[in-house]
Amino acid sequence: MYTLIGVTQTRALRVKWTLEELGLPYTQVPAAPQSDEAKEHNISGKVPALIDDGATLTDSVAIITYLADKHNGLTFKAGTLGRARQDGFTHFILDEMDAILWTSARHSFILPPEKRVAEVKPSLRWEFARSESLLVAQMGDGPFLMGEEFTICDIVLGHCLDWAKSAKFELSEPRLQEYLATLHARPAYIAARAS
Repeated sequence: MYTLIGVTQTRALRVKWTLEELGLPYTQVPAAPQSDEAKEHNISGKVPALIDDGATLTDSVAIITYLADKHNGLTFKAGTLGRARQDGFTHFILDEMDAILWTSARHSFILPPEKRVAEVKPSLRWEFARSESLLVAQMGDGPFLMGEEFTICDIVLGHCLDWAKSAKFELSEPRLQEYLATLHARPAYIAARAS
C-alpha cells in the first residue's frame, strides 16, 4: 500500500494516474503545496511525495519512473533503445513544456507580486506552440508517444497538455488535441481524476 501526498490538481495527478494504470493500492493525503502536511514529507513543501515502506520519495517523474520500473509496467526496460527513446520524450516534455508552464504559473500567482513579469507570457505561449510542433514531428503513427505502448512519458505529456489548457495555452497542433482525447478516455485517467 502506497501513500500519495498531494492534491490531485498538482503534479500528484501523474503519480495517481500511474498507480491507477498499474492497478496498485494506495491512499491519498490531499495536502496542498506549501502546507504544513506537505512540508512534513518534503522540506520544500512541494507535492507530490510518495511513501513506500517508510521511505519518502519526491518529484513526480522520479516517483512514476520508480513505480514503473518496480512493477514492470508502463516503461521500456532500462538499458534498451526503447527506454532511451522513452526517456528522450520525457526529458523533452519536462524541458520544453513543463518548464514553460511552470514559468507561466510562477509569473501568474506563485512569485511575490513585485517579482512577477507579465510581459513574459506572450513569449512563453509562442515557445510552447513551437515545442508542440517539435514534439509532433517526432511522434510516430501509433496512438502513443512510443507507438502502440502507453508509457509514463504519455502520463507526463497528458498532464502537461491538461495544465496548458487550464492555463489558457491554446493547443495549436490537432494531433495533440486528438492524442489528449485518447488519454482522457483511459479508465485509469478517469479514475485518477474522479477522486
